[in-house]
Amino acid sequence: MLVSIRDCRHSKKDQQWIESVYSEYLDSLADLNTGFFPVMGGDNARKEEIFASWFASDRSHPLLILQESNSVGFALVSRSNIPGATPAVDFRMAEFFVRKPHRKSGIGREAATLIFDRFAGEWEILEYLRNPGAVAFWRRVIAGYCGNNFTERTQSGEVRQRFKSRKSK
Repeated sequence: MLVSIRDCRHSKKDQQWIESVYSEYLDSLADLNTGFFPVMGGDNARKEEIFASWFASDRSHPLLILQESNSVGFALVSRSNIPGATPAVDFRMAEFFVRKPHRKSGIGREAATLIFDRFAGEWEILEYLRNPGAVAFWRRVIAGYCGNNFTERTQSGEVRQRFKSRKSK
């Protein structure tokens, strides 16, 4: 199974694919009943704002996740650089989605590893406690990636892991 990631900022076709599965992503989050992720209709103006910021901002890196040549998910890496944050965080995984038929196959782990290696620096991953699947996934992936050399804190219903990624290969 060959997993790869592709920057999709300049590919209209890749952007359209992400937009086409975005409601599937939101539906999976809405199933968690957190109240944070309402179901969003296809003509929602907020959706257009979201994608405009993803694909236009120099602080965001929209990525397509591929298995062989098939699009199976997407990720959005945000450059953080928040003034006054201690310790500083360079990157956050703002969004990460693998379509249901492709989950539990190692694709998500491989994609996350490729992303961490591509963006070397201090990382923070945030999950909601109400999403135990995501919490377990990220704990497993991060522990494997950095040999358990990460910190984790739980506060206000959120789990946050911080770690340093390796340099790009």
